[in-house]
Amino acid sequence: MKRDELIKIFSSNIRTILLQSNIDFELLQEVRLRVNGPLILIYKGKEYFLSPSGVLSQLKSDAYYVEKSEIKETMDYISSYSLYAFEDEIKQGFITIQGGHRIGIAGKTVLDGDKITGLKYISYINVRISHEIKGCANAVMPFIEEENQVHHCLIISPPRCGKTTLLRDIIRQISNGVNGRIGKTVGVVDERSEIAGCYMGVAVNDLGIRTDVLDCCPKAKGMLMLIRSMSPSVIAIDEIGDYDDVKAIEAVIHCGCKLLATVHGSSIEDIKTKPLLQKMITEKVFERYIVLDNNKKVGNIREIFDERGTILYREEA
Repeated sequence: MKRDELIKIFSSNIRTILLQSNIDFELLQEVRLRVNGPLILIYKGKEYFLSPSGVLSQLKSDAYYVEKSEIKETMDYISSYSLYAFEDEIKQGFITIQGGHRIGIAGKTVLDGDKITGLKYISYINVRISHEIKGCANAVMPFIEEENQVHHCLIISPPRCGKTTLLRDIIRQISNGVNGRIGKTVGVVDERSEIAGCYMGVAVNDLGIRTDVLDCCPKAKGMLMLIRSMSPSVIAIDEIGDYDDVKAIEAVIHCGCKLLATVHGSSIEDIKTKPLLQKMITEKVFERYIVLDNNKKVGNIREIFDERGTILYREEA
């Protein structure tokens, strides 16, 4: 990640504070700005307040407090002084910038009936920093791809545990074909521009030489579009969200495509309680379940199960 590329999106005061700090930007996950609220970082999987002199602290009393003018200045830099150019993304509550970093925003919604048409009085910003860690999927690839056959795979992870980073490297390795495996065509539906990190239609992150990306496209529609247009062997999506996604997943599988997906959860038992996923689990749609946590590090692989619930891998205590 290019530090200077990220630093320049913040207001001058916050930029100075970040530059004074001794944080490793490769381990920085989020920067949160709230009007009249403390400057908060998610760093190495933990929450810290950042002081006016750039010191990390877990004491709120040490924190630098963000002013309304700094939110506006930051949004000006993020949008290059043209929020209108990001109108479609703003309706969804985020902007993706060069480098694949996603800027979550909140404020007053503008409605037309029950449809959100925009946001104004933006008062809250969450900068989620995109990390590309090539090789982070090495340990799971032998479970996902055996004898050049990819298994339907679901990555289960709480927030901030590196599921998108892991998914990204799985895609890259399947697409390129590594360690003697045959490369396969992969279609990625990147609804929130987090997997490929597309900027003006071009993927910033390396997803491999045989990967096609539909950027900012609803997952359910995108999966069907890719099947019709790009003939993928594997389709990858981040965060199964609703029943439309589930219906599209069924279509993907019936067409002979393999599926890579992620979902928020803490364990297989946790996702079994979700009505959205119960049917797929019962019908053994997924052949591999990879459970992540951040107990030792972000992206820590806790367990891997097959479709019957048999443990294929469990982290030693």
